[in-house]
Amino acid sequence: MIAAIEVREVFRVHQTPEGDAAALQGLSLTVRERETVTVLGPSGSGKSTFLRILAGLDRPSAGTVRVFGTELAKLPARDVARYRTRSVGYADQHYARALAPELTARELISLELGLAGATAAERERRADELLDRVGLSDRRHAHPAELSGGEQQRVAVAASLAHRPRLFLADEPTGELDAANARVVYDTIGQLIRAERCTAVIVSHDPESASIADRVVRIRDGRVSEESGGVAGEEAIVLGKGGWLRLPEELLRRSGIRTHATARMSGQDIVVSGGEAEAETGEPSAPKPVSGSEPQSLLVGAARAVTKGYAARRVLDGLEAEFRSSTLTAVTGPSGSGKTTLLHLLAGLELPDSGGIDVLGTDLAQLDRAARADFRRDHIGYVGQQPGLVPTLSALENVELALALRGLPPTDARETLVAVGLEDRAGQRVSRLSTGERGRVAIARALAPRPELLLADEPTSRLDQANAIAVGTLFDRLARAFGAAVVCATHDPLLIEQADATLQLG
Repeated sequence: MIAAIEVREVFRVHQTPEGDAAALQGLSLTVRERETVTVLGPSGSGKSTFLRILAGLDRPSAGTVRVFGTELAKLPARDVARYRTRSVGYADQHYARALAPELTARELISLELGLAGATAAERERRADELLDRVGLSDRRHAHPAELSGGEQQRVAVAASLAHRPRLFLADEPTGELDAANARVVYDTIGQLIRAERCTAVIVSHDPESASIADRVVRIRDGRVSEESGGVAGEEAIVLGKGGWLRLPEELLRRSGIRTHATARMSGQDIVVSGGEAEAETGEPSAPKPVSGSEPQSLLVGAARAVTKGYAARRVLDGLEAEFRSSTLTAVTGPSGSGKTTLLHLLAGLELPDSGGIDVLGTDLAQLDRAARADFRRDHIGYVGQQPGLVPTLSALENVELALALRGLPPTDARETLVAVGLEDRAGQRVSRLSTGERGRVAIARALAPRPELLLADEPTSRLDQANAIAVGTLFDRLARAFGAAVVCATHDPLLIEQADATLQLG
């Protein structure tokens, strides 16, 4: 088959006052026409940078990128814009941003066609065709706020394919969805790209994305580390010259190996385990309670017969729940079940329609807005789905700022960044970090003040398995070492399996 994409020895180096940061380091890849390729890799591996280059949103520092025979780096700006609007369909990981709230699903899908000069009848016919294919014919007149997360993402995918592009690109298309909705979206993408007969590149850290791929490519450290067929299995380890091995980071996280290891033969197998020096130089263990016994579990937060709705839709109906110290609680449920709403109520960002929210013995509904903000600053840590960081500050400065606003010394800032695996990126400006790395900075910022109640909304949705395990372990340590109540809204099984309690919504 004819090559649709030819990438050869591509480097992308971001030059910043803090130093150069290489997102891609000699990446080479060929994608055949009408082939679907899933690109997997950990946070910060260069996946999104690679996709932005293919979309014409960024240019390589070195190397060649040819798409359908055209060298993208040599195109003038006007031709790059024409390439994007005519040849590329792009589904961003923040799909909600692409959906104008005042437009209906049908209008959103037909918008690109309108800009290209299609008639009203042509636009409506194409939009209805795509809505039928994604199973949303009965929602054509619904606005984004009236759609679930999975429905919004299906509309976004349909809109990106409305103009019949030759190349479809998707960046973490299910990062904010539960497992059930993620499967529906992947099935939708698979059906659409084959029906439209286009070439597709999907970047993700979710192995489920491999289910619709003809080929799976793994990227580590800005270059291809493995290629396989469309079924995600055990990761192949490449043996380098001199016997060097690069072990999958998620396996190291699970095993607790960080700095030293030992290897021995067991039959025909080589067994790798933590060395004696690991206990001395690895990650510090959590402080033990002074009494030498397990800390007493105290009630930190509670929802009492809580009801909350938006317009005609009731999200929470008479919810009863308790959240105790030294406990990691996973709040689970499908998209739209009220997970984020519950966190907003516990943080005092919203108030219930009826019932009560108590945190540390305080009824948040009895406080005015300023008093709730003061209470949140002193006692609650919050990690939202959007990091909300200061882009011009470094990762370390963002964490130090959070401590300074609370009148706390910056002594724990760097230690917290080490705990989320960002010791090498502490001095880099947030605007230069990957999406997953920004999420980890937000987690470090919330953890640093040692809050009594930590709330996290889908904290691992854009993290690879290794970092998801590390974040779950970190939350567990915070709960046990400092007596905090940690409440995570999540659909990530890696985080759920580490939780002490599970609250099912929906």
